[in-house]
Amino acid sequence: MSVETLQLENEIQDMARKAHAAARPLARASTELKNKVLKNLADLLDANHESILKANAIDLENGRKSGLSTAKLDRLALTDARIDAMAKGVREVIALPDPSGAVLKTWTQADGLEISKVRVPIGVIGIIYESRPNVTIDAAILCLKTGNVTILRGGSEAFVSNRYLSGFMAEAARQHGLPEEIVTFIPTTDREAIPMLCRQSQYIHLMIPRGGEGLIRTVVEHARMPVIKHYDGVCHMYVHAAADFDMAEKLIINAKCQRPGVCNALETLLVDRAIAKDFAPRIVKTLEEKQVTILADDETSASCDRSFKVPESWSKEYLDLILAVKIVGGVGEAVDHIEQYGSHHSDAIITRDKAVAEQFLAGVDSATVYWNASTRFTDGGCFGFGAEIGISTDKIHARGPMALEELTSYKYVIRGAGQARK
Repeated sequence: MSVETLQLENEIQDMARKAHAAARPLARASTELKNKVLKNLADLLDANHESILKANAIDLENGRKSGLSTAKLDRLALTDARIDAMAKGVREVIALPDPSGAVLKTWTQADGLEISKVRVPIGVIGIIYESRPNVTIDAAILCLKTGNVTILRGGSEAFVSNRYLSGFMAEAARQHGLPEEIVTFIPTTDREAIPMLCRQSQYIHLMIPRGGEGLIRTVVEHARMPVIKHYDGVCHMYVHAAADFDMAEKLIINAKCQRPGVCNALETLLVDRAIAKDFAPRIVKTLEEKQVTILADDETSASCDRSFKVPESWSKEYLDLILAVKIVGGVGEAVDHIEQYGSHHSDAIITRDKAVAEQFLAGVDSATVYWNASTRFTDGGCFGFGAEIGISTDKIHARGPMALEELTSYKYVIRGAGQARK
């Protein structure tokens, strides 16, 4: 190991140790104190639009020079509206109940022991993410509200924005007597910092990666603590034979085109064979007018009377204005396709047939399933959570948009009167 690598490892370990030390005072902080820190943060965001945009402009310029796609630049970009949305998200989290300390259940045993199941913070949560600087704020505020310390390692493309935004959280904490380490930003773009952080299991209790498959697999491979993750957002929309065509067109355009570079954007469109000759040419024409590149199976090409390139894989997440289209023979085949090729993130059916819709909703094993709505709603803010720490496609502990409750564990509190086990 080189001197530089050893030095970085020691620095990462020291930051993790200090974050761990900050966890106890934060876990004891009252809801009132945590909300005061959050209000201060929201005020700082409101008062610093110009300087935040200047920091973000540096990242955007570097991104253009390095050849980031239009979709990825959109993920990276901050605007006045997006800063306002971040501040609004902070205030929404202030208004939400603090789950930490909530009593989930209480019962009394025959021997008189009173047992309570109580929500508690997880402790120290490491969050490794790419591209989107708003994650810095979302992660920090949700962790703070639940009494968790956050260690943030953002992507190199948003380094300046992330460092600047995390500084507001540290300042807000200091002004209210909490350790600034309740939000720790890893100030390096060295990729070696990720496996080093993943080795700090004595100080970090949970790791949440947000980004591409390569990042997530690196975290899973190296992490010595639990990981909550989603690998891909291969989201589907199935247009059933009983769909309203106008509704279907509107929802497909929204799910694919509104923000194509996000994980809840549509990646594969499934069209029922019974309506393929009527609907496929119509939706392809509309999508192409929106600059969407179509990849499709041979049956779609035949339905449109033209030739499309066949997708290399039906499991691909494009994160761009590219859409895979396939003809399927009914709801059963649609569900089978999603099970085989999907990522269990967000999948939708468009139909006026309630029975078919319920069959789809019950049959698709994804974190979020939709009937007559866009997959773009898979988001903590849209679900009323104020913000989100990420979207999980795992099945244990947390699934779908993760917010306050998913950032807590629980403990059992037992009150007795001298009972001893016989």
